[in-house]
Amino acid sequence: MRAFMAGVAALALTATPASAQEAAEQPSVEAQIGGGGRPVGANWARSPVIAQHGMAATAHPLATQIALDVLKDGGNAVDAAIAANAALGLMEPTGNGIGGDLFAIIYDPATGELHGINGSGRSPANQTLDRLLEKLDGAEALPPYGALPITVPGTVDAWFAMHERFGKRSMADNLAPTVRYAREGHPIAPVIGMYLARALRAYSAREDEFDFSNARKVWFADGAAPEVGEIFTNPDLADTLEAIGRDGRDAFYDSALTDGMVDYLQAQGSAFTRADFADHRSEWVEPACVGYKDGYELCELPPNSQGFAALQMVNILKNVDLSQWQRGSAEVLHYMVEAKRLAYADVARFYADPAFAALPEELLTDAYGADRFELIDPAKATPEFAPGQIEIAPELEGEGDTTYLTVVDGDGMMVSLIQSNYRGMGGGLVAPGTGFMFQDRGELFSLDPAHPNAYEPAKRPFHTIIPAFVKKDGKPFMTLGLMGGGMQPQGHVQVLVNIVDYGMNLQEAGDAARFNHDGGRQPTEALEGPAADPLGTLYVEPGISEATIEQLRTMGHKVEVVDNGIMFGGYQAIARDPDTGVLTGATEMRKDGQAAGY
Repeated sequence: MRAFMAGVAALALTATPASAQEAAEQPSVEAQIGGGGRPVGANWARSPVIAQHGMAATAHPLATQIALDVLKDGGNAVDAAIAANAALGLMEPTGNGIGGDLFAIIYDPATGELHGINGSGRSPANQTLDRLLEKLDGAEALPPYGALPITVPGTVDAWFAMHERFGKRSMADNLAPTVRYAREGHPIAPVIGMYLARALRAYSAREDEFDFSNARKVWFADGAAPEVGEIFTNPDLADTLEAIGRDGRDAFYDSALTDGMVDYLQAQGSAFTRADFADHRSEWVEPACVGYKDGYELCELPPNSQGFAALQMVNILKNVDLSQWQRGSAEVLHYMVEAKRLAYADVARFYADPAFAALPEELLTDAYGADRFELIDPAKATPEFAPGQIEIAPELEGEGDTTYLTVVDGDGMMVSLIQSNYRGMGGGLVAPGTGFMFQDRGELFSLDPAHPNAYEPAKRPFHTIIPAFVKKDGKPFMTLGLMGGGMQPQGHVQVLVNIVDYGMNLQEAGDAARFNHDGGRQPTEALEGPAADPLGTLYVEPGISEATIEQLRTMGHKVEVVDNGIMFGGYQAIARDPDTGVLTGATEMRKDGQAAGY
């Protein structure tokens, strides 16, 4: 296969100019020719997908096809979402896997209710902050690699909790397509191939700090990352998933497989025991919804996730009519960025595992949103925003590697699901014979004992991954998600504004140029003392005009243009017409994904 790929590369070279000098003088293809036109809609977007009986949108075309196959075979949206998520753990290991956590919002048409599931894992029950600090040996934060940032993987338990409540097909049947692909192989997709190569470079640079040997055997056996189009197999993962499908949830959390994982982690310096895995359970939670305008409501999950940050942004922005300005104007971006900064000041102060720290009820009220809006100077960026003055008894913004998927079936069940290993492919550790990497989500704990998000035994860290749901006039309207660390809440709001204020269709709303504001106070920082980067940096895509960028800089924003799409997320969405049941889907141009229906 590598010889074939080399041949493809050689063939491509024959179309280049005759000499190296001529090649160097040629501008990029993007500079030589622009995009084509469209008879309807924006020239920079494609048509959304429209179907009637079922739809899936995921970050990999094969995972989307698996979801549709499950629907056609009698499964519902929950069965299809589980099957697609399992496939993505194999096919997009740079974004997710069963070593990570899962959150989902499920609309049940039988009851007309939204259900949320928090499938995030906890720290070791017998390790205190003092014991952790001894292991860190003076480090000021948890590392992104090795045993210390690992929390119990919550994905598999969340699958079974969802399936027990809503599933129709057996779990063995839901996992069977991925088991087959893991044994027989699948070709590496372009963006995923780029992320695999990127991951190998990052891990290799710090390989002396943790055991990377098992991960090398699974993904980088010959010393290089798999190339685009190369057939990749993972027989160890096939065995693990087959056992889970056959023996149930306990095959992962309370079995000989568990003993193998725990023995390996302990050998790497972890405090985990088998009881930490056996005692783990997901939690059903109630989504909260906040009205924006024109009957639209955004719904998100409560902490320890950051979903309420998007709701706080909505509560701030509904105090101004953004549609009075053009979508790419400095005024619109300024208000949205300042709303984000205000919301994230509260995120850094208050968001944590609710079993350890209560969240102030005021945060989602209209009155509090109006008060925060008054702090925005319409003419210039505020140097630093403090959290709200609410009485209650840090690096978040870095890229998180995540996958988001959504499935809607013909009965109207809608699943909005997000799953992640956090930074990179996870912490670099793979237990022998398992075929998956453990997450490094514990990196998001604070080491300040006074902080609500401080590290404690059996505690869930602050979490970045968030699924979303949108209602229209009180009825279920749209599933929505957008991958990527601190990009997620601000991405949700940007898509919502594109649809509600500017009338974009689902595909245009995702393809439109985005911003990603990075900086401000973090949930990993100490409560006292200055923020490391109070103003932060406003990163924008090339679709934002130079005139807007210069005006934003004049207003005091630090602006940089990034053209590779990596930090701006990975969007999927499906909308359902409440009268006809017709489904409209969209997928992310910045990823390898596909929306498809039947």
